[in-house]
Amino acid sequence: MFQIPRVSQTRLPFLLLAAALSGCVMADRPAGGVVVPTQWQHDPSRAGALDTAALANWWKRFRDPVLDQLVARAFESNTDLRTTVVRVEESRARRGVTKAALLPSLNGSSGARHSWTRDSRTGVDIHSHSESYSGSLDAGWEIDWFGKLRKELKAADAEVAAAEENRRAMEVAVSAEVADAYVALRVAEAQLRVIRRSVATSEETAEMTRWQEQAGEGTALATQQARASLGQSRASIPGVEQSIGQAKDRLALLVGVAPGMLNGLLAKGGGVPKAPAKLATGIPADTLRNRPDIRSAEHSLMAAAARTRAAELEQLPSLSLSGSVGLEALTTGTIFSPELAAASAAGQLTAPIFNGGRIRETIRLQSAQEKQALIAWEASVLGALSEVEDALIAVKKSDERLALLADATQAAREAESLARLNFQAGQVDLLDVLVAQRTLLNLEESQAIAEGNRASAHIQLYKALGGGWTP
Repeated sequence: MFQIPRVSQTRLPFLLLAAALSGCVMADRPAGGVVVPTQWQHDPSRAGALDTAALANWWKRFRDPVLDQLVARAFESNTDLRTTVVRVEESRARRGVTKAALLPSLNGSSGARHSWTRDSRTGVDIHSHSESYSGSLDAGWEIDWFGKLRKELKAADAEVAAAEENRRAMEVAVSAEVADAYVALRVAEAQLRVIRRSVATSEETAEMTRWQEQAGEGTALATQQARASLGQSRASIPGVEQSIGQAKDRLALLVGVAPGMLNGLLAKGGGVPKAPAKLATGIPADTLRNRPDIRSAEHSLMAAAARTRAAELEQLPSLSLSGSVGLEALTTGTIFSPELAAASAAGQLTAPIFNGGRIRETIRLQSAQEKQALIAWEASVLGALSEVEDALIAVKKSDERLALLADATQAAREAESLARLNFQAGQVDLLDVLVAQRTLLNLEESQAIAEGNRASAHIQLYKALGGGWTP
């Protein structure tokens, strides 16, 4: 694991790390690095040691038991996460195959022979038949003289580590996706409650205008306006109910169960999860060390560097040793006291002379893949820095927006109440009441959405900081 120095304008010289792993510095290796700032640009007030323990189970900071259960079940049954677990097993098996090439091989064989001669004209044997039995052991070993096989094993080790980090990165992604889908569900449910309250208020207004019209104190225009406002509120319900159903289906997919199987659990929930208290974000270098996707890219670069070096070592000679022991007997009972025994041993030194440029092109291929791995690592670092900055500004601005909406919603609620009282007293027109009701509905919906956006911003911040896996 590389260590990022905590100094201003730190450059991460990953080229040197890759070169050290491969044993030499090649002239055509890519040079590069990423300049890491010493603090976050947005909301530096969160500076402090990064609390990795709190990040490991960050969703529990929302204090929502239903969310806790959903994440726990997703870690057990999510299909994408289960796939990454199998990929770790696959990478370990590949490493085992690579390691086996470093060890000698031993093969055994046995045989039996039975022969006789028969006259095709008479159908009788011309002479008696003969039998013989044999067994042999053959051994072979390619000596890793210049370390090519060890470089391939180093690459396999790095690929196993990368697979492990990919599994952890998937845990981070799954926990964030479950939390986001859960927040979306609770926001839609909050919107539905707001709309139903608006429908109830609109029904009262429509009924009032109908009575006034029947009593000769109102007009048909006012009645139709009230009915139109009521219909508009009711028309919003199906769309929100669709969002609720789709959010439940999304959660079922993430958890790894069939649609509808979470309805009982989700019915226990409450409102939109409240964002927890502030979490110290540390410095950018802390985040880069904590993010599994960057650690995976780092190991992938190590593997690519080792494979490039292994390809270069193909140009050097190779030494192979072989030997065999053979036994032959005329009967099965004497196979371990054979009439004939033979043994042989040989060594072979081979060196490439002409291969049509295959080795040269393989080196070019591996070198290009190493450059791609370096660029992918740089991209993952830049992406991580950008994600944290985006999440920080989203958290800060969602807090500001929610505070402003809370004040505006309270004022709209009082205005709607005054408008209804003044309408009943005949001091204002119905249009004033409808405008006040529509304003209140819009603000209450916006407030519910803003609460969800605030929670989602915190979720994205935890994800960007690499939260969701246990070190």
